Amino acid sequence: MTSRMTTKRLGAAVAAVAAAFTLGLGSAGIADARINPVDTSCTNPSGNEPGGQQPSCTGGAHTQETENQNPAGHAPGGHNK
Repeated sequence: MTSRMTTKRLGAAVAAVAAAFTLGLGSAGIADARINPVDTSCTNPSGNEPGGQQPSCTGGAHTQETENQNPAGHAPGGHNK
């Protein structure tokens, strides 16, 4: 085995380890996303949406409708009531 062949193999191994380390650090931030309930609409006792109060309710007789959303504003599958 020549010195040049050994250098290439060593360089490839170092590059593979560096790539694996970089990908590991990059994916760590993905798991940080929080799923939070967000007000989507308001309904009165008869089941209608009162005008001028969307998406958050004011008044005691109204029911607040919420949806779980991620930071991008989308409802991820399996996370809603």
